[in-house]
Amino acid sequence: MIRVLIAGVSARAAAESAARAGFAVTAIDAFGDLDMHPSVRALAVGRDFGRPFSASAAARAALDIECEAAVYLSNFENHPDAVTALAAGRSLWGNSPEVLRRVRNPVLLANAFRERGIPVPSVRMNGNDSNDPNDPNDWVIKPLSSGGGHRVRRWSGSRVPRGCYLQELVDGIPGSVVFVAARGHAVPLGVSRQLIGDPAFGAHGYRYCGSILAGAGDAQFAGDEALVEAASGLASASAEDFGLIGVNGIDFMARDGVPLPIELNPRWCGSMELVERAYGLSVFGMHAAACTDAVLPEFNLARARRGRDAVGKAVVFARQDIAVGDTRSWLADADVRDVPHPGGRIAEGHPICTVLAAGADASACYGALVRSASRIYTILD
Repeated sequence: MIRVLIAGVSARAAAESAARAGFAVTAIDAFGDLDMHPSVRALAVGRDFGRPFSASAAARAALDIECEAAVYLSNFENHPDAVTALAAGRSLWGNSPEVLRRVRNPVLLANAFRERGIPVPSVRMNGNDSNDPNDPNDWVIKPLSSGGGHRVRRWSGSRVPRGCYLQELVDGIPGSVVFVAARGHAVPLGVSRQLIGDPAFGAHGYRYCGSILAGAGDAQFAGDEALVEAASGLASASAEDFGLIGVNGIDFMARDGVPLPIELNPRWCGSMELVERAYGLSVFGMHAAACTDAVLPEFNLARARRGRDAVGKAVVFARQDIAVGDTRSWLADADVRDVPHPGGRIAEGHPICTVLAAGADASACYGALVRSASRIYTILD
């Protein structure tokens, strides 16, 4: 049995997928959730190593763990040196540090799409580059080391802080396409709407708080099937231009049925567990096959979406500082995941857990997610 190390902010979903695929898994993350798969050796950087979580801290914690392969999750894509350290003496299943430096460069990424004739929001590295500096509301400030919408905000016209850039603000519906890549080719696995800054889940601003994966023709995207085809084209273009390998995701804003790419996430993404639930795929198994043998699956997304209900997930954030009680009873609910340990303290704005739901369409699924989040808040109150 191949021993795999998985490291990132939250490893539960990827580790669970890997364990189901037959790998011996050690997971290092920020939480070491109570509901980690029983065969997974779960380590939390803070609890087990006495350090605040960071990519470099997780990589250091992994030094003495024996394994044949290493896989990184969020937020390693912003720290290629930590990826190098994580992979020392092991096979790296994922994009190389060199690839990360290219795809996480917002100017290079935007130019690559633009050269293919793909519409993309403008990017400026400082306010003086803006075509219209008198109208700052047309831009958002994003950290170069962005992830999950953290510290993304509207630009006020002030100096752009070091380590940040400006991206043109696009009105539309946030979404993402996830795919597996090898040899310059990509197989799309799912297109979902993203939940961003939704107060029903304790989020605000541009904070990512969930995804909904719906069947063909669902009204959550205008021109659904054409949009899915165009999003699949984004995956193919990025795989060819950047030599991506394994699973990846592209965030976009859908405007008039057209997906405008805003960010590429060159690693496991949050909506991938919805792909597994909806289509019965082994996403980690596909990732391993692509990374080890450059083998891509025979999967047709357009056909898989036909006649499907919607499935969704939402991250429930603390609305104030809380102390959770005995959370062991939460384990009886298969739709509550990333369960915190009993007696844990969670600061305002930090994740409590994840809720999963299904519905006949995206609207019904969203309603079920809101009700599940409300039950969590009621329990904690």
